[in-house]
Amino acid sequence: MSEFTSSWCDGCPPEGRRDFLKDSLATVAAALMTIAAAPLDALAIPIRAGAAIRIWGNERSYPVPAADGAVIDKENEVILVRYAGAAYAFALSCPHQNTALRWLGDDSRFQCPKHKSKYQPDGTFMSGKATRNMDRYAVSKKGKLIVVDLGILIRSDKEPERWAAARLTLPK
Repeated sequence: MSEFTSSWCDGCPPEGRRDFLKDSLATVAAALMTIAAAPLDALAIPIRAGAAIRIWGNERSYPVPAADGAVIDKENEVILVRYAGAAYAFALSCPHQNTALRWLGDDSRFQCPKHKSKYQPDGTFMSGKATRNMDRYAVSKKGKLIVVDLGILIRSDKEPERWAAARLTLPK
């Protein structure tokens, strides 16, 4: 008996590399599923998930949010924000290194989890490693829907006037 064999597994067939890898992969998959199943409030990310209700080419339509806050559409990588009587649509990724931004509801701001860049609810850069505001999509209103044109992404450093105009004034 070798020094690595214990008496409790006498008679057990030796585990092959293939079995070891299969068991290891199953363990990692189970751990990832557990993390993915954690509720968002347990991760301290107070947001609402949403999805486009109508799709026309590059356009995605969303109901007007009833209250101030952020709605994240992960599938289309859009953040829809209602704040101080206006609505905005942003790219989900931080302009610094394309990491998905987080809405911190208690602080009423966005933050990049990678390098901690902070943004106001209207997408204005506050502090951190990013060098510009959050990228906005062109928005319009059709009836009771906010229409976001995913084909028109506006950077504040390239088109400041268009970036400032990429907002909807909402009735109070």
